[in-house]
Amino acid sequence: MSETHAVQRLYQARMQRVTRPYLARGANVVRCKLCMINAHLCICGHRPSIKSQAAFMLVMYDDEVLKPSNTGRLIADVASDCHAYIWSRTEPEQAMLDTINDPKYQAFVVFPGEYAASERVVSQPEVPLGKIPLFILLDASWSQARKMFKKSPWLAHLPVLSFAPDLVSRYLIRKSVQDHQLATAEVAALVYDSINEPKNGALMNAWFDVFKEHYLTGKMQRQLPEQGALQRLALLQGNNAADIA
Repeated sequence: MSETHAVQRLYQARMQRVTRPYLARGANVVRCKLCMINAHLCICGHRPSIKSQAAFMLVMYDDEVLKPSNTGRLIADVASDCHAYIWSRTEPEQAMLDTINDPKYQAFVVFPGEYAASERVVSQPEVPLGKIPLFILLDASWSQARKMFKKSPWLAHLPVLSFAPDLVSRYLIRKSVQDHQLATAEVAALVYDSINEPKNGALMNAWFDVFKEHYLTGKMQRQLPEQGALQRLALLQGNNAADIA
């Protein structure tokens, strides 16, 4: 198994601060410590990798990294340049601030434009020559994410990448999404599309589907379909390999 990534390391660090059991739904289920899915349905051995010009940063609400249902970790599964930090209103980690302000990156906050001043909002990320786009995702419930965006002055100088409502609406047609909100992993897929990496966007979506199918299979105590998300992921990876050859 490959070495742990940023979100897995953040989870381990956060667990060291837990003073009482985190009693999320399914707390008694025996889970893989890395993918957080029922151990007998572990997907770690199927994790794809993505070659991309993009980097990601997940700024996670305090307990978000503990949730088995979190999809931010799926981004760290596939993205080779991915950072993860716990959000703090008053004491943001210096390492996080240093990464955001690292001159090798051009950072963008990915968030609905209606919550930002119009002059900050962009629909396509424009990256200066020689810089790496760093996409910052606020990984939390929607109400928590709004709070994080509003109360993070260290993000206030950054451009805000906002996806058009009609694009998001078309995206939601693909599957039913609770509360009509995209999962964090699905937002990452849109980010890949925005930088003209549609195959990476498709891989991100396929990996999200694998996670969702295995997670729900364990939750509902049912069997995986014979031709399911893993098979679709394998087909997509095969097609990508053929394109590269």
